[in-house]
Amino acid sequence: MEQQTQTSPIFALDSVTQVDERCVGLVLIAASHGGVYSGYLAARGRVRAAIFNDAGIGLDEAGIGGLDYLEKLGIPAAAVYHSSCRIGDARDMVDRGLIGHANAPARQLGCVPGLKLRDCAARMVAAMAPPDGPPPPLAEETRILLRDNAAGPKVWGLDSASLVLPEDAGQIVVTGSHGGLMGGNPALAIKADVLAAVFNDAGTGIDRAGVGRLPALNARGIAGVTVSHLSARIGDARSAWETGRLSFANQKAAAMGAQRDMPVREFCERVLAAHQKG
Repeated sequence: MEQQTQTSPIFALDSVTQVDERCVGLVLIAASHGGVYSGYLAARGRVRAAIFNDAGIGLDEAGIGGLDYLEKLGIPAAAVYHSSCRIGDARDMVDRGLIGHANAPARQLGCVPGLKLRDCAARMVAAMAPPDGPPPPLAEETRILLRDNAAGPKVWGLDSASLVLPEDAGQIVVTGSHGGLMGGNPALAIKADVLAAVFNDAGTGIDRAGVGRLPALNARGIAGVTVSHLSARIGDARSAWETGRLSFANQKAAAMGAQRDMPVREFCERVLAAHQKG
């Protein structure tokens, strides 16, 4: 979803990765998790203020880390309760979102927990213009080879599902992204026909939105699972690999041996074993 009105400088996107020159100087509503990298993308896009989804807050409060990051830059930022609207769905976020967290610059504008997102965004319009120039450099989201396998599929770690490439077809991808569908569109569940995919459940949330990709992946014959947001930092593939434990699995993944609370490493080994058996 992309939404901007002529009377209010507010722009809504299903993902913060879609931020571009259209967002400069506007209040951004991004249905992504509110992690540090989301905050960085908002700042790099020179937005006036930003609102995210808290993704259940999760391990090390990774789901709202971007609020503190933006506070240091003087940019108002808030996050809605994941239980109030669907993560990954900007339209639903605008319609039902309730503010759960706000940084100091946002609180100074009257953005407080319990406020409707629409009202918070309207108050953020009064924020100062964004800082000139780019924000301080931040390590980019990365791809990392987690397990090589000369005889078969490799296991790749991707901090964001936006990093999936066409050549990942047939591979296993462990992502740091939430398991929600962007804009509720099953076609956007993943960009390549991978063998298996791991996401973060983002606290599951209203309408079980945080695991919405799993049925869509199953329909494409892809084993899909989520890790508990309390076991791994959202936005961090290495965290999912090292400490992530499964919370939900689709039918394809269950047939390969996925079980609740199973370590991600073990799940990947079971997928590889099942693949070798044909």
